[in-house]
Amino acid sequence: MNPFWSNANVMITGVSGTLGSALSKELLSPEYGIRRLAGIARKWQPVEALQRSLDDSRFRPLIGDIRDIDRLRIAFRKVDYLFHAAAFKSVNLGEYNPSEVLSINCVGTQNVLQAALEDGVKRVVVISSDKSVSPINGYGVSKRMAEVLAVAWNSYGGANGTRYSVSRYGNVAGSSGSVIPLFLQQRETGKLTITHSKMTRFWMTIQQACKFIIRCMEQMQGGEIFVPRLPSAPIMQIASVIAPDAQMEIVGIRPGEKMHELMISPEESHRACDVGWAYRITPEFNFWGASYPSGSPVPEGWAYSSASAQRLTDDELKAILQ
Repeated sequence: MNPFWSNANVMITGVSGTLGSALSKELLSPEYGIRRLAGIARKWQPVEALQRSLDDSRFRPLIGDIRDIDRLRIAFRKVDYLFHAAAFKSVNLGEYNPSEVLSINCVGTQNVLQAALEDGVKRVVVISSDKSVSPINGYGVSKRMAEVLAVAWNSYGGANGTRYSVSRYGNVAGSSGSVIPLFLQQRETGKLTITHSKMTRFWMTIQQACKFIIRCMEQMQGGEIFVPRLPSAPIMQIASVIAPDAQMEIVGIRPGEKMHELMISPEESHRACDVGWAYRITPEFNFWGASYPSGSPVPEGWAYSSASAQRLTDDELKAILQ
C-alpha cells in the first residue's frame, strides 16, 4: 500500500468525465488505500452511473457547479488531495461560446483554488492541456490562465498553506475530445474526414494519464508545471491504422486548431528540466519558498512539439486504440 495515499480523503472535480471516471477507478483500487473519494460534477445522471459502476462505499457523489464557490466550500471540507479536472473542453464550441469557456475554465478554476485554500486542502493538481502553450483559441487561452492562477495561488497559501501544481499533457485516446471516437464511427461509412494531411498530435492512454497525474500529486512541491514524455503521431497515420481501406476526405482545419501541438514553448525552456519520469517547468517567481529537486536542464530555446517528438509505430498506435 502506498503510504502517501493511505487513509487520505481525495476529491475530483469533473468526476463524471473521461479522466475523472478513470481516475476514480484507479484511486479506489487496493494499491492506494484511501479512506474516501468524493467527486463533484454538474449533471446527476453520469454521476449516478459512475456511482453504480464503482460500487464502492467510499465514493461520495456530489452534484454542483465549480462556478458556485459556496458549494465548493462545503464539498472540499476535510479533503487532503484534490484533482481539478472539470473544464469546458471543446475547441470548436469554445470559439462560439467564449463566455462559457471563461466562466468555467477561469472563474471556476479560481473558485476551486480559493475554496481549497479556505478549507485547508493540502495539495491541488490542476489538469491542463497542450493547447495552453502559445494558445491560438479560446480554450487554450483559458487553460493557460488556469495554469497562471494555479501557480499564483501558492503565494496566497504562504509557506505552510495549500500547495498547487499543474499537470499539462496531450490528447487522451478515446476521450470525449479525441478524434479517435469520430474515426471509429466514420469507419462504418467507409469515409474519414481529415482536417489536414500534415497535422500531428501527442497521444497517451487514459491509464497513462491517470498514473501521470497521480505521480504529479506525489512529487509536487508547489508551483510546478509537469509535462509527460509523450510520443506523437500524424493524423493520417491514425486514420490509416483505424480504417486502412477507407476514403480520406480533407475538410480543412477547424476554427482554433493548430497544425502541431506544443507542450513546452521555447520561451519556457529556460525554466524546464528533465526529471526522468517527466519534464518540470518551475515558476518565474517563488514567493512561497519551494525547493525543487534537481533535474537535467533542457536546451535553451528548445520546443517540445508534436512535429518533432518521437513517433508512434503502427503497432504502438494499435495498442493505444485497444
